[in-house]
Amino acid sequence: MGENYLQEARRKFSSLPPVRKHFVGHLQTNKAKAIVAAFDVVQSVDRAQAGAALSKAAVEAQKELPVLLQVNVSPVERFGCPPEEAERLAEALRGQPGLRLDGVMAIGPLAADRDTILRAFELAAKTLARVGGSTLSIGMSGDWREAVQAGSTMVRIGEALFGSRS
Repeated sequence: MGENYLQEARRKFSSLPPVRKHFVGHLQTNKAKAIVAAFDVVQSVDRAQAGAALSKAAVEAQKELPVLLQVNVSPVERFGCPPEEAERLAEALRGQPGLRLDGVMAIGPLAADRDTILRAFELAAKTLARVGGSTLSIGMSGDWREAVQAGSTMVRIGEALFGSRS
């Protein structure tokens, strides 16, 4: 089960059966301790500072935290490591105690052209091949077909399941 916002997760997760909980929103370092406590996986590590904050919180919690490196494959996406800097960030994350780098996450471009979306997802897949890991979390409710075509191992389809966020 994934959630973008810590506050919403706290409210929603208490009513769930035991599930693996993924944080997929932008990581604010001042919330790292609370995110480590509430989630099992963080998919949105886009800078070394965020990784360091998660590492510190995971060590304090005596927890190994799987993380995904968020890569910016869209010209309008505000967050994510540039693909050309991904290997450097991956090494920084691997050097952090309490973290286990499991792969890459990316958000596709807001584009009507399906080929543009596919090319962006292929760039995310090539980035995963360079940095290593087994998880390629690309694709959401509107572009999951292109994501699967590009090799996604995890799609985020909350809107298709639960409707649009109000």
